[in-house]
Amino acid sequence: MKTEPDDYSWDQLVADKGTNWSGVRNHQAAANMKAMKKGDHVFFYRSVKDPAVMGIMKVAREAYPNPKEPDGPFVWVDVAPVEPLPEPVPLAAIKADTRLHDLALVRQSRLSVMPVGELHWQLICALGGKKTGRKKA
Repeated sequence: MKTEPDDYSWDQLVADKGTNWSGVRNHQAAANMKAMKKGDHVFFYRSVKDPAVMGIMKVAREAYPNPKEPDGPFVWVDVAPVEPLPEPVPLAAIKADTRLHDLALVRQSRLSVMPVGELHWQLICALGGKKTGRKKA
């Protein structure tokens, strides 16, 4: 899940102890949010300024209607911080690693919420200095 640092930062997520992930206005990204299950771990990705995977969040509440447009196609998901990566993983490092060439972040860079397969998850964690696996609900 990506955000611009001026909109919402990792530090703000930690201070807030969680947030609703709102503002998604793309059908593919919304479909990805609808597929998330409570307890799933997701990456927090800072885009635009020094783009990098910053940390891991968990889904605290599965997709629900946007309260501002309850009959609309877009949803919100509540997330909570789990932990920062020991080292942020810059987009340049992700693009430079040929094992990640088919990652949606590389192929569809404008998509704000995208799936990350298990192999890609492990590789990004390793690049960030984290050795443990992914939690699925």
